Amino acid sequence: MRFETYDRLDERVWPAARRLYRQAFPDGKPDGIVEGMFARGLSLLQIGEVDGRVAAMAITGVIRQANALLIDYLAVLPEMRGRGIGTAFVDAIRDWAESTGLEGLILEAESEASPANERRIRFWERCGFIATSYVHQYIWVPEPYRAMYLPIGQAPNLPRDGEALFRHIGAFHRKSFRGS
Repeated sequence: MRFETYDRLDERVWPAARRLYRQAFPDGKPDGIVEGMFARGLSLLQIGEVDGRVAAMAITGVIRQANALLIDYLAVLPEMRGRGIGTAFVDAIRDWAESTGLEGLILEAESEASPANERRIRFWERCGFIATSYVHQYIWVPEPYRAMYLPIGQAPNLPRDGEALFRHIGAFHRKSFRGS
């Protein structure tokens, strides 16, 4: 897999990544919000290419206060799932984060009991993520979420408490939706 990180919505890869993002997250952040996140330097686009195709994409953001990378969205082409592409992509993101001096990865996963959510959490756990016990309920979305984290090395600045992680995740989301 060829792995690349972009600090802008590169026209060579963004159209294919956007299609994958919209397919996986039809109710994800609107295009204008995503474009604004990149224009303000909040986000990174990470791409995994297989045979010249965007096979995996992630929208991420560095959270300096936690010295961590937040995985806001991650998707793999449906026809490439179950072949190790997702795991290899997460490993590449982790390696990239480590190479830039970050101490860990964090994300939020749907915590409502359902087969699909349980599969997602098992995927993240296979990638080395640890689920916190704290369940967060946003006021603007109906489903509850659980924070998960993956430390890199000793990671002294990486919170392991779900409430602390959600303070960072929430701050990222507030900045994402802010107009400037």
